[in-house]
Amino acid sequence: MSELKLEAKTRDLKKSLNESRKNKMIPAVLYGKNFKPLHIELVYNNFVKVYKEAGESTVLSLDIDGKKENTLIKDLQFDPIKDTVIHIDFLRVDMNQKITANVELKFIGLSKAVKDLEGILVKNINEIEVECLPANLPKEIIVDISSLNTFEDVIKIKDLPLPQDVHTALDQEEVVATVTPPRSEEELESLKEDVEEDVEKVEGVKKEEPEAESTETEGAATPEKKEAKKE
Repeated sequence: MSELKLEAKTRDLKKSLNESRKNKMIPAVLYGKNFKPLHIELVYNNFVKVYKEAGESTVLSLDIDGKKENTLIKDLQFDPIKDTVIHIDFLRVDMNQKITANVELKFIGLSKAVKDLEGILVKNINEIEVECLPANLPKEIIVDISSLNTFEDVIKIKDLPLPQDVHTALDQEEVVATVTPPRSEEELESLKEDVEEDVEKVEGVKKEEPEAESTETEGAATPEKKEAKKE
């Protein structure tokens, strides 16, 4: 993959974050080892375009006011309603120093255990942590499920096609994916009955009426009226 570049500029801290967003810019921060955090902003549309290609595990070259910095996207914040990116954390990386990062697993292929035996594909892991030089960091790791022909077949960490010079400290025997048999009619019927019983129990619960308080309690709780003084 060719080098991915983005232009950014130092953000004026006198301006609010919302002001940057109104101007179709994304506020961001760049930080790293022995590096003073730098507040920046970049054009929203430019970032979205590059992000679709790079994801979060590809080195991006940030051109900040003419100075180049190699970075990784460390965190994204989204607007809960619009689902748009409202802030980015960039991690500054040294291309000569190894880093650890999470890489997404991309499942491809067709499993006979799913297609012919009507099994259910179970993905135990969707990403793994790897260690490598920044330039060797893969965007994703391909997992071909076509090797899952029976319900006994599994794909483990050791079966993943990690690129050269990319390593993981995860247990090599940890299961990544497998296929479980479909539920029998008896199991489905049993589940249906359990659900119906639970519903009946919930519907059968009546709110307990509060017990009437004793006269003594009521008398104690209500202040007595004072008798009028006799002349």
